[in-house]
Amino acid sequence: MPRRPLLVLTALVLALHWLVLQGMPMAWDGNPSAAPAAQVFSTRSIAPPPPPRPVAAPTAPPAPARPAAARKKPAAPPATQHPVQAAKATDTPALPDAPAPPETSGEPGDASTVAPTVDAPPMSEAPDAVVAAAPQPPASAAAPAASTPEIPAPASGPDNNTGAGVDISPPGGEPGRASSTAAPAVRLPAPVRLAFDVSGQAKKFNYNARAELLWQHDGSRYEARQEISAFLVGSRSQRSVGQITPQGLQPERFADRSRSEQAAHFDHAQGRVTFSANTPQAAAGPGAQDRLSVFIQLGAMLAADPARFVPGTQVTLTTVSARSADRWTFSIEGQETLDLPTGPLLAWKLQRLPRRDYDQKAELWLAPDLGYMPVRIRLTQANGDFADLRLRSSGPP
Repeated sequence: MPRRPLLVLTALVLALHWLVLQGMPMAWDGNPSAAPAAQVFSTRSIAPPPPPRPVAAPTAPPAPARPAAARKKPAAPPATQHPVQAAKATDTPALPDAPAPPETSGEPGDASTVAPTVDAPPMSEAPDAVVAAAPQPPASAAAPAASTPEIPAPASGPDNNTGAGVDISPPGGEPGRASSTAAPAVRLPAPVRLAFDVSGQAKKFNYNARAELLWQHDGSRYEARQEISAFLVGSRSQRSVGQITPQGLQPERFADRSRSEQAAHFDHAQGRVTFSANTPQAAAGPGAQDRLSVFIQLGAMLAADPARFVPGTQVTLTTVSARSADRWTFSIEGQETLDLPTGPLLAWKLQRLPRRDYDQKAELWLAPDLGYMPVRIRLTQANGDFADLRLRSSGPP
């Protein structure tokens, strides 16, 4: 075998042995340089301290504070457990806007405390609280609402006491201030039909027309009807029906028809009158008349006791139209001889005393020879329009 390859092989073996010998001390040698290696190993055994950090973390002691918060949170869990209840809790504050809920709860008005009280009660309690609070306010409000319709007191003011009866003041007395409120005696005229010539003015237009007044009764009930008709002006009629009492006429219904009809209905038991025109009801005291029956009633009073109604005497009574009621005061002016289409007639003149600028002026002449029936009627409006009815003829109904 050649010596050269053998030397090379020997050199390689020696080198490998040297490397092995050099590496062994790095792991096993006990010199100071080996101590760091032992420390490194020991540090690996000490490595467990990182796990102690979560165990010994000083943040654990604050855990007692978390239980305190947990005590407040029980209110929240129910809200999450019952989403429907949470929805109602948000609605209930809108319902009890009134101060009743705070009063019933008896708790201070703190928003943070009110919310838990709303969320805390179970669903069975929340509806009870709402029901207990809701019916109480409506119940108190419903009582007056139910009572007001049951007591529909007719409206009447101090200057328009339509609930009063018939007032008769002697000469020099103040209008509407009665010296006697005793029911006057009456003597009704016999049934008759009266025809009138009419002259007048409507909206500055002068016209002539015919009118008729029909009066009839059977001793217990009556009917009065008056109609005026004119060419190019049209017609207007009034009708009064009712009972006859010892005190005279007691109207039950008064109707006024022009293009359409409006009516007043008397309720003497309740002392009031209602209107088809939907105007407010009014009081109607004893002796109340309508705008047609009033003329016949006044004549019946004069016929029963002429000596009582000397000139200057004033008679005040409630007079009802188809839309309202008012107190009318008539003054006895005295006797006049009228020149009428039917001929001269002696008549008592009565004049209505207006209380306001817009009141209708009414002048009335009652003839004793015709049972104190009206033989002339002149009505004047505030705007100047008027109608003057003058007796043309009379006859049976």
